[in-house]
Amino acid sequence: MSNLGFLESPEQKPKGLLRRFRRFRKNPAVNFIADLVTIVITALVLSLLVKTFLVRSFYIPSESMQNTLMVDDRIIVNELAPNLIPISHGDVVVFRDPGGWLGNTKTGGNNFLVDSWDWFLSAFGITAPDSDEHLVKRVIGLPGDHVVCCDAVGKLQINGVSITEPYVAKGSEPSLQKFDVVVPPNSYWVMGDNRGDSADSRYHMSLPSKGFVAKSFMVGRAFVVSYPISHWAWLDDFPNVFKAVPKP
Repeated sequence: MSNLGFLESPEQKPKGLLRRFRRFRKNPAVNFIADLVTIVITALVLSLLVKTFLVRSFYIPSESMQNTLMVDDRIIVNELAPNLIPISHGDVVVFRDPGGWLGNTKTGGNNFLVDSWDWFLSAFGITAPDSDEHLVKRVIGLPGDHVVCCDAVGKLQINGVSITEPYVAKGSEPSLQKFDVVVPPNSYWVMGDNRGDSADSRYHMSLPSKGFVAKSFMVGRAFVVSYPISHWAWLDDFPNVFKAVPKP
């Protein structure tokens, strides 16, 4: 007797594969792994969307913002500022180098696999490998502001009003370098809280940017210290410091 009658026809093969797949999917271990993979992929896609349009993570590479921000602190940055949310006096902002502020920066490592993996993680906001290619400072002057250092008692003046700055690092003067500037349209005058150790707007007045940071270089406003847990804090913009400053 021929065995050909026991062979599946072409029409029966897909049905057989479907039955085997259904039995495979009923396996609890398989279901758990499939659900776990789905959750991970969904989380990564959502992280990518959030990082692209809403927030980013950066770490602090220098001492220029102490004691508000310490070296290696992680901060979360709202990327809706300044294009959708205006930047205000006192905001802590992250911006790209306007030109010559950082000098020669490292553009890549020597290990292709490590660099590639770091790039992949950074796409989802898990790491921040380009933090040392950005700067973090506090906004002192808005477009049109007349910012002067200093008045008779050593305080900064904005539009003729002297301000007392509680965020300046203990032992630091508001500024030992004198300046008298008017902030151009769509630009900002920024300074570090650690005034004695901050290469900020004051020290780049000889560059083409004249020490100002154009709006186009702004990445966003930092609003929270996320890591380490012991440093967790909302970043204050100290509105009371600037409430008496008139518009230019």
